Amino acid sequence: MTTQLVTFTLDDRLCGIPVDRVQEVLPGGTRTRVPLAPDDVAGLVNLRGQVVLSVDLRRRLGMPARDEDQMMVVVFVGDETVSLLVDQIGDVLEVDAEQFEAPPQTLTDELQAVILGAYKLPQRLLLALDVDAAAS
Repeated sequence: MTTQLVTFTLDDRLCGIPVDRVQEVLPGGTRTRVPLAPDDVAGLVNLRGQVVLSVDLRRRLGMPARDEDQMMVVVFVGDETVSLLVDQIGDVLEVDAEQFEAPPQTLTDELQAVILGAYKLPQRLLLALDVDAAAS
């Protein structure tokens, strides 16, 4: 069984989200800060009249902040839409279930909490992101 994943990078890590969970991919855009919100809440974004919460995945995963040139992966979480800020968008990759393994033990605790597992690709690992855990 194969799965299509929208890929993106956070630092040097390649991550993926199932295509059916992604609404769209956009440049970082302007965000309105939310007073008293945690550091990993980057703010609110207006997407064609819909106000969407924007989560900075770098901060959520304990990485140093990166304010320039971020991209948004707009995902479905239950009946809501959430924007995940990432470093760079990659390709849509088709992966096979036989390539899937448990998350590497070398990941930080923050990453372990939001990674479902890893797909072994020829040159690197593709970390499968748990969208619900990452966005909440």
